[in-house]
Amino acid sequence: MTELLDRAFKAARNLPPAMQDDLARAIMAMTGEAMAVVQLTAEEEASFDESYAQAASGEFATDEQIRAIWAKHGL
Repeated sequence: MTELLDRAFKAARNLPPAMQDDLARAIMAMTGEAMAVVQLTAEEEASFDESYAQAASGEFATDEQIRAIWAKHGL
């Protein structure tokens, strides 16, 4: 390990856990280790599950709803 990398790890130990995890993911991505980039919260996972269930049952936004969303964001 280089001196610079050693210094970086020592500095990283003082960061909050979430920032340490972000750094770890970046390093692992650079070394070819596959990891999820984003960790979903339980609430986010539940939201995705609900969305998948709605799609599976054919519940989609209407064209009018989509146009309203685009208009809201100036698109």
